[in-house]
Amino acid sequence: MSYKVETDRFLNDLEKVAQARAKVAMSLSKMADTIAQAESQGKQTSGELGLEREIEDIKVASKNLSKGVFRLLVLGDMKRGKSTFLNALIGENLLPSDVNPCTALLTVLRYGPEKKVTVYFKDGKSPKQLDFKSFKQDYTIDPAEAKKLEQEKKLAFPDVDYAVVEYPLPLLEKGVEIVDSPGLNDTEARNELSLGYINNCHAILFVLRASQPCTLGERRYLENYIKGRGLSVFFMINAWDQIRESLIDPDDEEELQEAEDRLRKVFKANLAEYCVIDGYDVYDERVFEVSAIKALRKRLKDPNVSLEGTGFPEFMGALNIFLTKERAISEIRQARTLSRQASHRVREAIERRIPLLDRSVKELKERISSVEPEFNKLTEIRDRFKDEIQSLRDRKARAIADSFRTYVLNLGNTFETDFLRYQPEIQFGDFLDGARRQAFEVGLKQAFEQYVNDKLSAWTLTAEQEMNVAFTQLSKSAANYGASYTKVTDKITEKITGQKISYSSNTSIEDKSPAWANWAMGLVSLASGNVAGAALMGAGFDWKNILLNLIAVIGISVAVSTVFGIVLGPITLALVGLGIGVFQADRARKEVVKAAKKELVKYLPQVAEQQWQPIHDAVKQCFDAYEKEVSDRIDDDIKSRKAELDNLLQQKESREINYKTELSRLNNIESDVSSQSQNIESVYQDFLQAIA
Repeated sequence: MSYKVETDRFLNDLEKVAQARAKVAMSLSKMADTIAQAESQGKQTSGELGLEREIEDIKVASKNLSKGVFRLLVLGDMKRGKSTFLNALIGENLLPSDVNPCTALLTVLRYGPEKKVTVYFKDGKSPKQLDFKSFKQDYTIDPAEAKKLEQEKKLAFPDVDYAVVEYPLPLLEKGVEIVDSPGLNDTEARNELSLGYINNCHAILFVLRASQPCTLGERRYLENYIKGRGLSVFFMINAWDQIRESLIDPDDEEELQEAEDRLRKVFKANLAEYCVIDGYDVYDERVFEVSAIKALRKRLKDPNVSLEGTGFPEFMGALNIFLTKERAISEIRQARTLSRQASHRVREAIERRIPLLDRSVKELKERISSVEPEFNKLTEIRDRFKDEIQSLRDRKARAIADSFRTYVLNLGNTFETDFLRYQPEIQFGDFLDGARRQAFEVGLKQAFEQYVNDKLSAWTLTAEQEMNVAFTQLSKSAANYGASYTKVTDKITEKITGQKISYSSNTSIEDKSPAWANWAMGLVSLASGNVAGAALMGAGFDWKNILLNLIAVIGISVAVSTVFGIVLGPITLALVGLGIGVFQADRARKEVVKAAKKELVKYLPQVAEQQWQPIHDAVKQCFDAYEKEVSDRIDDDIKSRKAELDNLLQQKESREINYKTELSRLNNIESDVSSQSQNIESVYQDFLQAIA
């Protein structure tokens, strides 16, 4: 299938997503307006129904859907052709992709009616608009300079936050946003920044190069930042066409086949473990052999040319399936859940209100008084859930902080084996010449820092898995507490109305659960990933983003610098004493490890103790944020249920309510809200059929 056909299909499916999003957002907006207007009218009739939280949540969801994008993060080492790949995707030589310079800024590519670049700064300075030529000239760096900055632990442009490139491209207009990251080996600080964006993107496009299959740096990054984190990763093996060019006889098809097969085995051996989803091997759906420069050259000559043989049609087809048939369905399903629970909440409130419209003030007071025990039970459920969250919080905070301490203290046990792959080469004369000795010390310091960062990154994965277990447990508890809560609220309704609550056989658990429980179970997320800024927390709770910052929280760079500044001296002295002769290189390597370990283990207890409290507090913060949101939502629900009764009582005490008029108004409200919920259900079902 040609690139144009596959692209047209992709754009067509993205348009279906955009239309579905717009329709659902519109229905949610109308639903919010209907409820808000009803609450306003209620002040002059039978009283408000206490639906403020529903209005707020629906408005947030509508806003997020109307602005919805699929965000793709492009990762890869320097000079892998990331920008060339993106330019081929765009069809224009837009991003810096020359032979030598490389992108030095995190760049967000999004839709705009006109081509423009805006650079945003960290210090509050006003953003700066540039033309593309100036952007390429001012914000790219030479690889040698990038390497020097890495060694000096500096960022290329420390005052710049990110850049936004706007472009009138159909792919972007249909709701795709692309984040182009600097090379993985820019600096450790830049690596951590890229890691901070990972969870705010729907998919990662990891670009490798056929001529350099899975370097140590790439394997290191995949092992420490991608593995085991549940991320959706597509691998682009770029410059696949250059395999032929590297052959002695480029026209020998048999030799080419053998060379390609050898490379495929190497890549599969290195990437297969990152292409398993729920136990299923999806390697063929996630790894693509592409030629970005070949595709770009073709598209520059003719945007509609066939890109057969470049790998792009196959990649676009897989990306289309992932975004439209997986991510979009999940997104719209969440909106459907939200609309259902809002409709259910409105219907509940109205069903309680109608039987009380013609009751006397005295009888109304009696019924309100009769449900006081039930409201006390709701408060008890809230308190039990809060206690469980806090208890789990305290156990996990201590356990994870203790695990860090144990992990750090045990680093010395495996240091000699672990450090070998980081250790720089020692050459004859390295310690006879001052400049060469200084260069070796710089390399050794960098190796030591990489070792420590990798080790601590591996530990954060363990911490993340611990947190996953904890929040899975809380999700199950939320379901149980929600079921108990619903039984009590049903009892309140029965006592107030005198009618027994019944559910249809097709009513789902999420429809019966209170809104706060659906949120606590993770069925509804109101967060909209925010690419700009350091926190990247969006509008909702996201404990993973807090954990992603653990390395920064525990001040690793400070700890590393402090410890290594102390251990470097003894290591150097040990090597100077050897003289590093021609036959002493192996002994020297062993001495490096031996001296490093000897000094390191002296300070590991200090590092472990110093960082225990920050880690404990960071983990505690995750649970505190969750507990506060859950408690606030339960409190809002209890208050609103009480308020709807109190509001009616106040209105009855102050004025005569026209039963017939109010009955008609309330029935119309329920009908309008239910209608919008049904519209969303129809959009969801139609969308499933449209992209099937």
